[in-house]
Amino acid sequence: MNEKPRKRDSIQTQERILAAAKTEFARKGYDGARVDAIIARAKISKNLLYHHFHSKEELYVRVLERTYETLRRRQGDVPLTGLDPVEAMRRLCESTFQTFIDEPDVIVILNTENLHRGKHIAKSPIIRSLYNRLSNSIQTILAEGQGRGVFRSGIDPVELYISISALGYFYLSNRYTLSMIFDRDLKQPDDLKRRKAHIVEVILAYLTTGVGPSPAAPLTDERSAQKTT
Repeated sequence: MNEKPRKRDSIQTQERILAAAKTEFARKGYDGARVDAIIARAKISKNLLYHHFHSKEELYVRVLERTYETLRRRQGDVPLTGLDPVEAMRRLCESTFQTFIDEPDVIVILNTENLHRGKHIAKSPIIRSLYNRLSNSIQTILAEGQGRGVFRSGIDPVELYISISALGYFYLSNRYTLSMIFDRDLKQPDDLKRRKAHIVEVILAYLTTGVGPSPAAPLTDERSAQKTT
């Protein structure tokens, strides 16, 4: 009778630890993060933390897994199967960029892991399996689009996803320096909307080069106004 409450308490404790660890790693990176700070933020004892996670590295790897799971889940929240392939690719572009906007810690933690040259990701088979499934989904969409004559052939699904991700990731991870360089606040909602439309337009133009007119990206408010004047 007591097994379920104990299991529920254990899960809740792990969630509290992971939430505290995510904040600490996002703010201070892997090297700067302190286990004592995570313990204090989670309001637990040191023994309890080490009962669930045997080391700082193990905890960090689990935070990394959660980070990638969040990104994939948010992308998966937008159903792609059964859609017109152009619409499916449009939604993948939009959901990827929107996740980076809504989950800023994702970018910070990925930046941290890249500073470590991916050595912690290498210890997680979970992350690789997540992206194997994504690659397969993209390949299915590409094959359908090619079969309908709307996407060109010879597209590598991994290269395509890297481009989709990079067009949003670079913009958001460098938005403060880019805003200063170009004297333009790239964090404003209208700028984010324009960027999202731009990403869709660039990717669809790449996919449809040589197979007829490129499908139009959604018009931003500004572009819509220009078209009607």
